Order: sequence, then structure tokens, then C-alpha cells
Amino acid sequence: MKNNNNTSRRQFLAAGSLASLGLLWASNSSFSFAKPNSVFGGVQIGAITYSFRGMPGDIKQIIQYCVESGVSAIELMGDAVEDYAGRPANPVPMRWTPGQPRPTLTDEQKAALAQYQKEVAAWRESVSMDKFKEVRKMLDDAGISVYAYKPNAFGEKNSDAEVESALRAAKVLGAKSVTLELPSAAQTQRLGALGEKHKIYFGYHTHTQVKDTVYDEALAQNKYNSINLDAGHYIAVGAPHTTASLIAFIEAKHDRISSMHIKDRTSKEHGAGNLAWGNGDTPLKELLTLMKKNKYKFPATVELEYEVPAGSTAVEEVKICVAYAKNILA
Repeated sequence: MKNNNNTSRRQFLAAGSLASLGLLWASNSSFSFAKPNSVFGGVQIGAITYSFRGMPGDIKQIIQYCVESGVSAIELMGDAVEDYAGRPANPVPMRWTPGQPRPTLTDEQKAALAQYQKEVAAWRESVSMDKFKEVRKMLDDAGISVYAYKPNAFGEKNSDAEVESALRAAKVLGAKSVTLELPSAAQTQRLGALGEKHKIYFGYHTHTQVKDTVYDEALAQNKYNSINLDAGHYIAVGAPHTTASLIAFIEAKHDRISSMHIKDRTSKEHGAGNLAWGNGDTPLKELLTLMKKNKYKFPATVELEYEVPAGSTAVEEVKICVAYAKNILA
């Protein structure tokens, strides 16, 4: 379907989604959702909840979005979970639109933000796991597992106590790994040791700085250092990255990959854009077929980064991506 027919289809899907989103948590409703199942051909298709960043985002809403999208496993961003658990409120507005310049902070805002970060550190170092257990129960009830957790708690300025608190939370949520952007070698050394202590993997993510050797030092430091590969970013780099080199990288490193982001990006030579699936250069069929053939256990994570079309929602676009993967695998 294209043009008017495609717009009408998306409007219909969006209307149906928005009408049903509130049903899952309506206490007086007899309606119940079937629990999602996004394992196809033995491959776990999941989603990072960053995909829903443009929608209202408390933890119950995020769980609703996942159910509506048909995903049964997720990489869970930390903000909604920590907010539910009682994290201090940020006095400085931090929302910004990806692709737009970040807002410039005044000196007063910078001072307020520095104080807030101290308060959050103190909160993390002493927070009870009770609220995280409540989130785990909500997820279990909805039929959703967490394979990776991504709080903003693993920077060089975060104390060991903060990091360990976040690792305990990850374990309560059921995650086998936590994720963050690839930091310095000194930091991966530190984090790997803490991951080993708590038996939680650190999955390091890269953007277009990715190359075949970028993870080698971290992987050599500790077995709990792992790769959160982004196949779309890998292809967006352009030459010398190709479908063949991406497949070879995965085959060589598969036992150190804890999760893989999938999106459809074009190569640098074609503009390095984020496009609706099936329109870019990322070899989605080859990647998913490889995972199925070789029975890789790491999940493939839908990361919605292309622009949501008019008349649709992020939920519906994630659903379309999941269906795309299912069509390949099943």
C-alpha cells in the first residue's frame, strides 16, 4: 500500500492502538490482553523502550506500548523505572528532540543540575529494591521479560555504590546485561570487574565510531564486558563496512554479543539515513537468517529511529518492524 491507501492504513492502526492502550491497566475492566510472544524461528525479537521516547512515558504506559507492539522481551531504559522507584525530580528541563540542537543551560541551571546529580547519587546508593520488584511483577504479569537494562548510572563520575545499586536493580528486573555507550578503557576495566562481582554483563554500544576492532580491549579485560552491537550504525559507517564484513564480525564475536540493535540505515555513501525497514542498506534478512541458522541466543532489538509517519505512532511502527522480522523468520 502506498500514498493515500498507506496513510489510511496507518491512521486505522493508530486509532485502534490508542483506543486500547488504557485497557491493560483498567482495574474495573474484564478485558485482558493475550501475552505477547515475539520469538520467531527461535530468534528473540525485542525492542528498546527508547523507541517510544516521543510518547508519554511512565512505566505502566511503557509496558502498555510493549504489549501493543507485540514484543515479549525488551531493553528497558532506566528513567521510567527509577522515577517509579522514587528518584528525585529533575529541576532542570532536559527534554530535547533528537536531531535538534541541545538546549543551552544557564549558569543557574548548571548549578541546579549539579546539585540534582548529587541528590540522585545519594538516592541510588541507598534505594530499596522494593519498587523495582513491583516493576518486575508488572512486567511478568504482562508477559514481558527484560534482557537488558539501561539506566544513566554507569559514567565515570558515578560512584561504585551507584553502579552496584543499578546492577542490583537489573538483576531484580531479570536482566542479564546492562547497556551504555562504550567508555574509556579505564572505565570498561572498572565496570567489567563490578559486572563480574554481580554476574551481570556490561553491553557496550557504539554509533558510527564502530569498527571491527573497537571492542577488543574491553572484551580482553573481562568476560563480563560484552557487545551491544548496532547493525544499522555499523552499515551507516560506509566503506570498508559491508554486508559481508558485518556478517563476518557477528560470526567471529557472537559469543561476546549480549544483544544487537536492528534498524535500517543507509550507508555513508547513500546518506547514512534512518529509513523504514526494507528501504535502507542494512541487511536485515541476512542478519536474522544468520541468527536463526546458527541458533544465536542474543536478542535482536528493534530500535525505532526513523521518523514516525503522519497518522501513525511509535507503537504502530514498532509493531510493523516486529511483523517484518516475523515474516523473515517464521
